[in-house]
Amino acid sequence: MTISRRGLLGAGAAVGLLSACGSNTGRDDGGSGDGPKLSQWYHQYGEQGTEQAVKKYAAAYKKADVNVQWRPGNYDEQTAAALLTASGPDVFEVNGPSLDQIQGKQVADLTELFDGVKDDFNPAVLAPKTYDGRIWGIPQVVDMQMLYYRKSLLSDAGVRPPQTLDELVDAAKKLTSKKTKGLFLGNDGGAGVLGGMPLYAAGLELVTADGKVGFDDPAAARALGKIHQLYADKSLLLGAPADWSDPSAFVQGLTAMQWSGLWALPSVQKELGDDFGVLPFPKDGAEGRPAVPVGAYAAAVSTRSKHQKAGKDFLKWLWIDSTDRQEDFALGYGFHVPARMSLAKKAEKLRKGAAADAVRYTTDHGRAEPLLWTPASRSAYQDALSRIIKDGASPDDELKKVVRKVSAELGRVKKKS
Repeated sequence: MTISRRGLLGAGAAVGLLSACGSNTGRDDGGSGDGPKLSQWYHQYGEQGTEQAVKKYAAAYKKADVNVQWRPGNYDEQTAAALLTASGPDVFEVNGPSLDQIQGKQVADLTELFDGVKDDFNPAVLAPKTYDGRIWGIPQVVDMQMLYYRKSLLSDAGVRPPQTLDELVDAAKKLTSKKTKGLFLGNDGGAGVLGGMPLYAAGLELVTADGKVGFDDPAAARALGKIHQLYADKSLLLGAPADWSDPSAFVQGLTAMQWSGLWALPSVQKELGDDFGVLPFPKDGAEGRPAVPVGAYAAAVSTRSKHQKAGKDFLKWLWIDSTDRQEDFALGYGFHVPARMSLAKKAEKLRKGAAADAVRYTTDHGRAEPLLWTPASRSAYQDALSRIIKDGASPDDELKKVVRKVSAELGRVKKKS
């Protein structure tokens, strides 16, 4: 499951769907100045300065009057409901677009905006915005997760940074003591955060390129069994004061290794200096490969907007042409990777040390959940993963049930195409 720091920080007080879809949208069919009025929605970011930044970007655009709406509460539900009405946003940020939104013709085709620059966008995050050969959203920034390890603790224990899943299991066990656990994957043992990482590490897919289940393979059970071994060995930190997205357990020495996000790197560096390194999720087996989860909110245009052309022009200006604003959005208020690979390579804050490693992992090993991996499939898989990790359920038996459920779900969504 790919979760962004922006999404985690963005949860605010609940706002009812009536207010989300009511008259307070900022949309106006008229115009002012040189162009129409556009309503632009963002979810509520927790990073200080972000709201002011996006309003500054909007004010700098001269071809339309862009009114930024900052939306607290359950943003995904708000936008899903608003897209079914005539009073929703013209342009909006979306954790998707989802397959339902694309198949339901709720979002506009943005393919033409990528002419000449498509190859500069990180392909891992662009792929889930692509359906039927068309692009439906512009990735804004890349959020990624990785494994942090404490160099001194590994050195003292005679443990090298793990390069394989077997080495990770062994290292976590050796690093566990009365005061320190070897590894922190979240307070649930990793079921919520790992998602498809063990499968990718084994050389498998969640969904294949031709739309079939990608983990109906003995290698999947083997990899998930090793995640359970971490739990069985009592190598995992459980019940930490803060969950995996917060690096406090790592910097306080409660764990020698922790799975967390790139967003945590500045605070880890501030507390530990150079006494840490970062790694992708390690490979498993001869066909395996390292992996890091990546995700990106996208900018999209509502097909219910009366100003679709103006909306597309604005998004092209902001998220494709204005590279200075894209870098500012990624690194001026939090710590994220620009979606454009050329910007990620030249950004000063990402050119050295662990940050540069993270950019390389994102480019070389980035894996995003595919568009066909629906909430129903994700839920079935994560429930099984939890039973495998914490209850010691048979990986083979659990995966057989998941394969059946996911296969049925893939059949359902493909019929809608």
